[in-house]
Amino acid sequence: MTRLRRGVAAAAVLPLALTGCLQEGSTSTVTIIETTATGTPLPAPTTAPSSTAPTQEPTGTDTAEESGPPQQVGTIATGLAVPWGIAFLPNGDAVVTERDSTRVLLLRGPEHEVVEVATVDAAAPAGEGGLLGVAVSPSYDDDGLIYLYLTTPSDNRVVRGVLDGDRLGELEPVLTGIPNGFIHDGGQLVFGPDGYLYVSTGEAGDPPRAADPDDLGGKVLRITPDGDPAPGNPDPDSPVWSLGHRNIQGLAFVGTKLWASEFGQDRFDELNLITAGRDYGWPAVEGEGGKGQGYVDPQVTWATDDASPSGLAYADGRLWLGALKGQRLWRVEVKGKKARKPRAFFVGDHGRLRSVVAAPDGTLWVTTSNRDGRGSPVDGDDRILQIRP
Repeated sequence: MTRLRRGVAAAAVLPLALTGCLQEGSTSTVTIIETTATGTPLPAPTTAPSSTAPTQEPTGTDTAEESGPPQQVGTIATGLAVPWGIAFLPNGDAVVTERDSTRVLLLRGPEHEVVEVATVDAAAPAGEGGLLGVAVSPSYDDDGLIYLYLTTPSDNRVVRGVLDGDRLGELEPVLTGIPNGFIHDGGQLVFGPDGYLYVSTGEAGDPPRAADPDDLGGKVLRITPDGDPAPGNPDPDSPVWSLGHRNIQGLAFVGTKLWASEFGQDRFDELNLITAGRDYGWPAVEGEGGKGQGYVDPQVTWATDDASPSGLAYADGRLWLGALKGQRLWRVEVKGKKARKPRAFFVGDHGRLRSVVAAPDGTLWVTTSNRDGRGSPVDGDDRILQIRP
């Protein structure tokens, strides 16, 4: 593991290729069809995608009646190449990463003009790796810093650079040495209300990494903006915040509570409430059943064939998950440390839903990808949808 602070030698700077304006976003509409908690359409029109019903109803607390389906759907941008991460600047513009092209895009102004601000040459896309998560510094108005998670030929790492207008400056490593692989590269970045950066990592296809507290794979990491272990970490010399994760693809704060969506292997995907220093069971346990062994059970589970959850966001008092299967947006009601059974909504025939981010105006931005998790192309057009929860 290597941690480099800002101002280190120039040799640590990562290469970029910089270009100018790309294209403008467009506007269109899609159809949302509500489904039951088990995924059955209520009903789906003839143009809606088909879906296999879950083999088991999702677990979780089922209490009060939920509100109606999301409304007012539009298209923010089209013609994208596996858009993976989204983060908003203080002025409302959005920074978007593309996993396979390694481009960093700026969606600028009310028309969402798409401007290419960088191509990250240090990123080496393969399988589920490439240019992944993005986060904006909590002090952006003062420092202009953008944080990125990317896969290189030797590792996964967190880097940062200054966004100046429509150009992203040279990138410097913040945290390196995260295991990489063809699968399970994690990649989410989110600044918490405490001002520290939370990083999700996968076990890179090597499950024992997740249980090893000295390995950065299969973890939630918590670091300072400079890449050091954050004060208050379980081990003051380690960035590890929690362990025993297979491949977390979504992180979202609800107040001070951190939630994570995680890929299962054969049986259950998971929605977890993250607690410092706790082990979430992988690879010893998949889904529930680990509490008696000292592991933390997930708050909600569902069959792996139903969703394969990706991005996670909190908006309108609920958690929202994107699904790589079934072309669905999943809604989960949460209260304190409890979560209800999820409810799914079809979001048109747009392939896989990947990132889900709460926009400043209260809507959700959802990226779609017509390539599977390992990069194989699927017919369609990658885009960013806008959904009002």
